Amino acid sequence: MHRTAIGFLLALTVSLGLFMSRAQAEARLALVVGNGNYTEVTPLDNPVNDAELMADTLRKVGFEVTLVTDSSQHEMITAISRFGSRLRAAGEDATGLFYYAGHGVQSFGTNFLLPVDIELQDAADLSLVGVPAQAVLRQMFSARNRTNIVILDACRNNPFAAIPDLSDNGLAEMKAPRGTFLAYSTAPGDIALDGAGGNSPFTEALARHLPTPGMSVETLFREVRVDVLKDTGNQQTPWDTSSLTVDFQFVPAKAPSAEEVELRQIWDTVKLSQDPLQVLLFLRAHPDSRYAGEARELLTVLMEKEAQPVVSAEAPSQPASEPAAPQTSERDMIETARREGTASAYQTYLDAYPNGAFTELARLELQTILNKEQSTDPVTNQPPPEEAPVAAQQPSTDQDQKGPPAVIAFNAPLAMGDPEIASRSISELITGSPKYPPIEGLPEAVWKDKTCAACHHWEQANLCDQAKTYVADKSRAVAKEHPYGGAFKNALRLWAQQGCP
Repeated sequence: MHRTAIGFLLALTVSLGLFMSRAQAEARLALVVGNGNYTEVTPLDNPVNDAELMADTLRKVGFEVTLVTDSSQHEMITAISRFGSRLRAAGEDATGLFYYAGHGVQSFGTNFLLPVDIELQDAADLSLVGVPAQAVLRQMFSARNRTNIVILDACRNNPFAAIPDLSDNGLAEMKAPRGTFLAYSTAPGDIALDGAGGNSPFTEALARHLPTPGMSVETLFREVRVDVLKDTGNQQTPWDTSSLTVDFQFVPAKAPSAEEVELRQIWDTVKLSQDPLQVLLFLRAHPDSRYAGEARELLTVLMEKEAQPVVSAEAPSQPASEPAAPQTSERDMIETARREGTASAYQTYLDAYPNGAFTELARLELQTILNKEQSTDPVTNQPPPEEAPVAAQQPSTDQDQKGPPAVIAFNAPLAMGDPEIASRSISELITGSPKYPPIEGLPEAVWKDKTCAACHHWEQANLCDQAKTYVADKSRAVAKEHPYGGAFKNALRLWAQQGCP
């Protein structure tokens, strides 16, 4: 059976010591405005609730939020101006977000956000008493920052429908400046619903999906659109347009742990090897991992390939039916052994096919079963009780009485553990040969008299990183046997505690 580099098998039980670096979070600034308590036009029930919900949601994902509710024109303009100043000061990596809930109208293609104190009798005066949406875009674009997001949950209805030149419903389409994502609660020219509950359908869906880890802003608003269409019976279609030049996620995807990264790399290497033995060893080491199902399927495929007859180019061709019977029998027999999982089943296969395609696998599994049976009481089916240690039979040394040395150094003898280990330094041991199999049941031919350097490139720095994982989780230091024994693993833990001198 073909195998790739032997060194890989030793790596199955050794952590890679990877550490994920985290980039500093960029500044996130948001201005959230909710106007509902209008004095001269139809008041709205939900905009203040919507603004408070959005402010709370944004704070939870790292935004510094300024919340303004039931604001006059002067208060809105002042808040927008200050928001622009803060965004310009935050730098090019900052993210700016403006959210508005309340009345909004369009006039001659220009969108206006309405303060609560607005009074209007003539469409020509709208620019004097309203707040143009373009003013927000200009403030944000002037910051020259990388990402800006504008969300308008407006156009609930048109309070000035009776005024000439103000009869158009909804907001007009706006062009998004470079680096800007524009989102509307409904399509241009349409009316958005205020909502029968405490929030509008749009803002409620937005707050629900916004904290989703790893979801891009484009995907987020697509999910919002789906929910709003469903919740409004297809009466309201959220709409967006984008000129973003970078990816943006409100909540980045959760970074995998060092253990997850390590396991993925191990499985990728095993899968690439296409070696049944390596796949089997992976399954034994990680039987419940997320890759176990895929590994079992791959093992079945590889075993079937191993059982295929090899036809020499020089040999005369024979009908496929002639060799099929013995090959099928061999495959059926090893499958039966795997299914039963008994020593007798594997021994039956070995007796029938001492040099078969699956002989090495069968021997390995048989030895594992026999070892397990030897360590189990045949009556109770439990491991035999450990005998109490007899102090008189355990010769003690001065070192045993003193415990580990005060300082464990990379290039100094360990002075702990059995004599073979105690007389050597860490730097010497990591270039030597293991005393015990790195994986239980691994054939000696794979690891015996092989150097650790065959598959590892340990240096003081990366070995220190590995040893620190034993300090962080002491149980890990004793959970699995080390190829140099438990004393060496404990020595690494103590060495890391001392700063890896």
